[in-house]
Amino acid sequence: MKRILTWLLAATVIITAAAHPKVKPGIEVLRESNFECLKGKRVGLITNPTGVDNDLRSTIDILHESPEVNLVALFAPEHGVRGDIPAGQKVTSTTDKATGVKVYSLYGATRKPTPEMLKDIDVLVYDIQDNGCRSYTFISTMGLAMEQCANLGKEFVVLDRPNPLGGKKIEGLLTEPDCTSFVSQYPIPYIYGLTPGELARLLYEEKMFSTQKPLKLTVVPMKGWSRDMLFADTGMPWVLPSPHIPSAETAIYYPATGIAGELDYLSIGVGYTMPFRTFAAPWINGRKLADNLNALQLPGIAFRPVTYKPYYGFNKGLNLNGVEIYVTDFDKAELTLVQFYVMQELARMYPDHKVATGADSKRFGMFDKVCGSKDVRRMFFKNHRVEDIEPLWHKDLPAFEKTKHKYHLY
Repeated sequence: MKRILTWLLAATVIITAAAHPKVKPGIEVLRESNFECLKGKRVGLITNPTGVDNDLRSTIDILHESPEVNLVALFAPEHGVRGDIPAGQKVTSTTDKATGVKVYSLYGATRKPTPEMLKDIDVLVYDIQDNGCRSYTFISTMGLAMEQCANLGKEFVVLDRPNPLGGKKIEGLLTEPDCTSFVSQYPIPYIYGLTPGELARLLYEEKMFSTQKPLKLTVVPMKGWSRDMLFADTGMPWVLPSPHIPSAETAIYYPATGIAGELDYLSIGVGYTMPFRTFAAPWINGRKLADNLNALQLPGIAFRPVTYKPYYGFNKGLNLNGVEIYVTDFDKAELTLVQFYVMQELARMYPDHKVATGADSKRFGMFDKVCGSKDVRRMFFKNHRVEDIEPLWHKDLPAFEKTKHKYHLY
């Protein structure tokens, strides 16, 4: 009975926390203002299923139903406005069945709104929950849309949301010009430590657009968020921003595995029940790998052996062995280097399974783009040692730390 009462008490605390979130997202703050900055204007909205209030009501429906807002167009990033398009699959322009509003694709023939798409709007609103990493395409969508709004004299409004990795952690070098792409659109670190609204201000004020025309940019800030908050601290409901980020905790592991995942020589748990949580392959001795990695005593990181069989995707149906990652101290952990330490130990343990270093690997191009530099691959794969790339990986962080502070809203 005591155990049951303890569980019920814990459940009550969880339900209470969910019912009274500590943080209000920008859409709720906008609603509290009676949509003041949108009144009398024709409104376009870039969003996806993560654009919700704390009662899980879609920003699409909130704006469509408000008599103060004239919502005339929706703009779909990767996965679509209602989240019904698989990762990487092109999104087509259509009509939103729930509202009858026209939907324009920003993940198909074009990734920047065309003048034709924007001709009937006065203000373009952005409301998407991001995962805090440069390679996640939503911030590229935001920046390109801002650039086009500047070109055409349209207003841009960001409804702010938490960075699930908090507002302090930054990791990785700035994207170099020859690696600029939709997964590294701007010269910012891989983990950049800003909210969408703060990042929008930085992109504009630091002139990271190809246009120098002025932009009327408004950020509707959150209430209650602070820089030391991870998403779990906000009390807000998590809506998966893409199919393999089912929880806010998964967002913490994404930067620790996702770069290595571009090489397609290890399973990182995508296709199984632990996306972005593992490194595994048929040829790995998981216990030995875990022992070797734990012996490195990486701050805030631990490993355990794991065995599984992916249900789909890479290595589908094969018995895999490897390690599962545990972030034991988020503040101390250097997430992005975890995957390089894993590759370092695997190269030492299994020389015959080193990642190919020749130009024949079709995945190297994407790996370089996600890293933001071709030199990371060149330097690391020469000897498979993390110490060889650490100076490069860290070189831009002091300067960016100073820059980002200018755009903090919280």
